[in-house]
Amino acid sequence: MEISAPAHNLLDAEVGPDLPSVLQPLPVPRAIPPYHFETPTKRISSPDDIRRFHFSAAGLHFLGFVAALSHSVRGRKISDPVPPFSQTLTFLLSLLQTLTSWIDEIPPLPHPARYGNPAYRSWHARLSAEAPAFLCPILTSDELLPAKDELLPYLLDSFGNAFRIDYGTGHETNFAAFLYCLARLSLIREEDYPALVTRVFVAYLELMRRLQTTYSLEPAGSHGVWGLDDYHFLPFILGSAQLIDHKYMKPKSIHNQDILDNFSHEYMYLACVAFVKKVKKGVFAEHSPMLDDISAVPTWSKVNSGMLKMYKAEVLEKVPIMQHFLFGSLIKWYHFCLSFVI
Repeated sequence: MEISAPAHNLLDAEVGPDLPSVLQPLPVPRAIPPYHFETPTKRISSPDDIRRFHFSAAGLHFLGFVAALSHSVRGRKISDPVPPFSQTLTFLLSLLQTLTSWIDEIPPLPHPARYGNPAYRSWHARLSAEAPAFLCPILTSDELLPAKDELLPYLLDSFGNAFRIDYGTGHETNFAAFLYCLARLSLIREEDYPALVTRVFVAYLELMRRLQTTYSLEPAGSHGVWGLDDYHFLPFILGSAQLIDHKYMKPKSIHNQDILDNFSHEYMYLACVAFVKKVKKGVFAEHSPMLDDISAVPTWSKVNSGMLKMYKAEVLEKVPIMQHFLFGSLIKWYHFCLSFVI
């Protein structure tokens, strides 16, 4: 089977002639006291700003963090044992469970439109009201407590936009940025990464699926049939890493319904495909040609490296998405390119 041009180009292309091409796991640089926390703001409004971000230490290390999360779950099932949860991971799981429980307490309202149930605004208003108190237990010292004002906007933007009633890869990236900030504060450590992916991120993904289906969230920035998914990108990176070197399952295995039925609870990539097949009707190759084409790639390792390139090109290098990204003291904005000072 030949791979069509769009999927083939995105999987094999370099990340761009003017941008760094390093897509390897990198350690998160720890923030060192005394801290100078600040309310994060938007900084990106042009392709030049995109290049400035990607050439900066903040841009390189953020993508390196995503790559490190991916690397940490190579060959791991969701149910595989993980080290005992840290206080931070326990907090994150409790937070996500609480947010999930609110969906049952705030049912959708009668609404004739395909997208945008207004009950979501009530759910998000509750999040905005209670989120500041949620952060206090994790910021366990007087020194860290002022970080609340910097962390809060990342957290609030992780679950969609209440005005537009939408959600997309930019919001998902904000959740990754929230986790990155916690790692910069040493509240998440590298030994936490496998559980961060297979427990916390899986819970986040399950929450977002419920929000999307319950409140009919508009897919923000969707590429339609030429996207992986109307809402998500990161689970395809993390999920393809899980399947690297699997003895039996290959990228083409997504077309085997028995495999999807029996193993999607263990592998995020398969769960994503199963969800797409559930919500989109018709021939898979027609409603999801990108995923169909990628299934012809010979190895999961190739898929995983290609997904990282695609994430950089299709999310982190797109002004319409990154114009909403926030910068503060933990994800710093540099006014000059090629600045590698943390």
